[in-house]
Amino acid sequence: MNLPAAGYPRLLALGDAAFTVEFGDGIAPETHARVLGFAAALDTLAADGRLPGLVERVPTFRSVTVHFDPDRADSGVLGETLLALAGEGRRAAASGRLWTLPVCFDDDLAPDLADVAARAGLTREAVIALLTATEFSVYMLGFLPGFPYLGGLPAALEMPRLATPRSRVPAGSVAIAGRMCAVYPWHSPGGWRLVGRTGARLFDVTQAARPALLAPGDRVRWQAVGREALGE
Repeated sequence: MNLPAAGYPRLLALGDAAFTVEFGDGIAPETHARVLGFAAALDTLAADGRLPGLVERVPTFRSVTVHFDPDRADSGVLGETLLALAGEGRRAAASGRLWTLPVCFDDDLAPDLADVAARAGLTREAVIALLTATEFSVYMLGFLPGFPYLGGLPAALEMPRLATPRSRVPAGSVAIAGRMCAVYPWHSPGGWRLVGRTGARLFDVTQAARPALLAPGDRVRWQAVGREALGE
């Protein structure tokens, strides 16, 4: 039986209109399964009208922040409810949508790919093979609107961030750092290693119901394509 980490779950108050429920202190599949299970349970209770005042829940690697309307919810009762629900230890696998997204690995679109291969003691082709053979899990969105943190990067490709971040990373850049993979939805500074580029639009403000393409619990596979498939 997989038990919660010692001292978890725990409830933290964020001002007078939010709580964070923590399930652990590190990034791990078991912890994230508890995050997803708790978030799903919140959705069920909210749909049944049993969480009055709930505004939004925001899952992360190891916690869920619950925003509520203090004029409609009793914070004391809500806090007790959240902690009791977290204590049930519900778990959920990453069961969201499976996305197959195009990535071009041409040298000018993947400026760190050769260095990653050299550091890993692999050929460039072997690195691409590892990336395209992996099914990544969307752990959370953050840093930029629609920026997905993807767990599951093969251990052979574990890399530190760049010593000096770039001042401008092109939108659509697929990047790795530590044991994570990610995509930059916008032009921005960044210190992750760039190994490809996708033409997938990860955030669209005109899609009010779901502006971010990916969501926690989704899964992502990369499909190698030529640059013409990106419209370049």
